[in-house]
Amino acid sequence: MRGPKPPALTLTDAERQALDQLVRRYTTPQQLALRARIILAADTGLNNAQIARLLKVQVDTVRLWRSRWLAFQPVSLSDLPLEERLTDAPRSGKPAIISAEQVCQIVALACEPPAQGARPISQWSSRELADEIITRKIVPAISRRHASRLLKRGISNRT
Repeated sequence: MRGPKPPALTLTDAERQALDQLVRRYTTPQQLALRARIILAADTGLNNAQIARLLKVQVDTVRLWRSRWLAFQPVSLSDLPLEERLTDAPRSGKPAIISAEQVCQIVALACEPPAQGARPISQWSSRELADEIITRKIVPAISRRHASRLLKRGISNRT
């Protein structure tokens, strides 16, 4: 049984050329290249199932990127670049509860010798660090694993 026909997608010459360049560029992330291939295949008149078989992806993936492209098509390429059209939509999620300032305080604490915090140790362990963060009231609660992750991220962002 045949399903509904997907909405027609017609590319301008500039869009087709830009998508083709994106696919051929060896520095393009594969995720973006795949999405560009989906759009180029949709422009040839293939339906979602045919494109999914051709590119070995799910039909839902083809349907999603066809509809997103159609939603952005009225906007010119100069206003919304190709890479932005093909990137993931922002995801919702729980907002961060530890601010950048608090992360800086945690990194500064980790740089101090533990003896300054009246700790009888020579090096910070994740448990001792988490306890000291709570003692100094930088944040009300933090796990030792999260404290180590913040340090890892905070230090790697500085270099």
